Amino acid sequence: MRSLRLGVAALLVGVGSACSALDGDDTDPPSGVADDLAAALSDHSLAEVPLVDQAARAAFADLVSPLEDVPVDVEVASVDEVEGTGDEPDSATATLAWRWQLTDTTPWEYDTTVALVPDGNGWQVDWAPTALAPDLAEGDTLGLRTLPPVRGDITGSGGAVLVTERPVLRYGLDKTKVEGPQVARSARRIARVLDVDVASYVDRAEAMGAEAFVEALVLREDDALDVLPAFARIRGALAVRDTLPLAPTREFAAALLGRVGPATAEVVEASEGRIVAGDEVGLSGLQARYDEQLRGTPGAAVVARDADDRLRTLAEVPAADGADLATTLAPVLQQKAEDVLAGLGDGAPAAALVAIRPSDGAVLASANGVGAAGADLAMTGQYAPGSTFKVVTSLALLRSGMRVDDVVACPATTVVDGRSFKNYDDYPAAALGDVTLAQAIAQSCNTALIGNAGRLADGDLAAAAQALGLGTDHDLGFPVYFGQVPPPETETGAAADMIGQGTVLASPFAMATVAASVQAGRAVLPVLLPEHQVEQVAPERPLTGPESGTLRGLMRAVVATGSGRFLQDVPGEVGAKTGTAEYGEPDASGALPTHTWMIATRGDLAVAVFVETGVSGSQTAGPVLEAFLR
Repeated sequence: MRSLRLGVAALLVGVGSACSALDGDDTDPPSGVADDLAAALSDHSLAEVPLVDQAARAAFADLVSPLEDVPVDVEVASVDEVEGTGDEPDSATATLAWRWQLTDTTPWEYDTTVALVPDGNGWQVDWAPTALAPDLAEGDTLGLRTLPPVRGDITGSGGAVLVTERPVLRYGLDKTKVEGPQVARSARRIARVLDVDVASYVDRAEAMGAEAFVEALVLREDDALDVLPAFARIRGALAVRDTLPLAPTREFAAALLGRVGPATAEVVEASEGRIVAGDEVGLSGLQARYDEQLRGTPGAAVVARDADDRLRTLAEVPAADGADLATTLAPVLQQKAEDVLAGLGDGAPAAALVAIRPSDGAVLASANGVGAAGADLAMTGQYAPGSTFKVVTSLALLRSGMRVDDVVACPATTVVDGRSFKNYDDYPAAALGDVTLAQAIAQSCNTALIGNAGRLADGDLAAAAQALGLGTDHDLGFPVYFGQVPPPETETGAAADMIGQGTVLASPFAMATVAASVQAGRAVLPVLLPEHQVEQVAPERPLTGPESGTLRGLMRAVVATGSGRFLQDVPGEVGAKTGTAEYGEPDASGALPTHTWMIATRGDLAVAVFVETGVSGSQTAGPVLEAFLR
């Protein structure tokens, strides 16, 4: 429309109109070009707005380019016209209201003025840098700086800091120090010293710009000391000091707490613009789940650099630092759990340990051995719990009317619907035959419990598990597996369920919950994140005081006379239960590998230990548990 109006104006002048342009009778008012200017500026340009100096269009584009990704809204606040007198032409001044959305929460707002002058056919903009920002001058350049927030810490019991900014060294190649074939030679040597993939690192080094720092590996400062001598002899090698949110050690609750690193392409895409490439974000565990809380909100600053290379800040929106995430982890117990699992040695099978405080459900330790390969088996592993589940089975049998001194048969083997069941390989021969229920639990007799499966009605085993906190899901604010006790489909399935096999599954976390519930006298709802509110699903048939007292007695008998006798000299009143569960495919001799378990209570502490493959609960998981309790 503007070009059409200007064309009409030119035609009128061309045919000798008696009205002059300076009279303003046949031209658009200055407010029209001011509106066009505001619309163009809102799109980070001067578009086709008529300018006094056409060179200003390209100069503006260069000046504003660092802010091209910042949304801006420009409106005309007012236009003041001044009628010319004598030889002075008409003029006008437009006041522009700027609103830059530097962050999601805080805009940068200000007003500027720009002169509008008639050109005989309409109005032109006499653009100057001060029309963009009041403090700008000719020759200035602009820049946009992101002000990173301080990431929140993850804390443990008593407010102890678990994860905080700790010093690291970023190892890589400084390409300003090498060129040509030396880039590949240095990159190859760096990759070998740091034990990273040589081919991919060399490719990255050659592809990046001539002034790039090509990062190869980030190491904790303590871990980095052994690398420095060999690394330092490589031409162009550079170690940059920095910090990262880290736990006290590399292994410390690593799977649960998670890690922080550069945002992946998937994270950037899912963020819908909130995260950009290069941002440090939580990539796993609690760091990922609570990234928004921990990360905080970046701030921004608009800076100007003058011709003398001096910087000044035009606007600044401070960053909003992240908030801490509180957990119940006890640093001393967590480190002890890491240490005892490390004692299994290199090449050990997957293993995990969970410790819970029965009185309030606080999760005090959650550790995974090196064999877990980074997976959080402690919280989310799904395994047959073996004979540790006999605590649940005992409760179900007690509720069916059995007493701990009732005599039950414990044969070496028993057959159910054509399938043979036996006791674990090193079951004591002296404990076979007629024994009390208490003795059957203490010695972990499979056949005795299987022989009494008929006493239970459908759902009795699941109800007993629920009363001990197993099999009922709750959203605790982090990934966790509470276990399952589904209805058996066959007689052999029902028999296997009695001894924690069949379709019964649990995690180390779930079995620690069972032990905690026995000690507390109620279904314990574990708590790791005190600020995460959870409404517990009450068991249909809650655990009673007499029932929990009886179960505690059965677990103490395991230590006093049964498969947990090696714990007798551990200080305090200790109750325990060992467990072994067959899984997988048989070996050449026909024997199946076995999961090994042990759960225990001592005072206000409940512990579960799991080793994926071992001999038996007492021989494999037992020493780990004992070392932790001591």
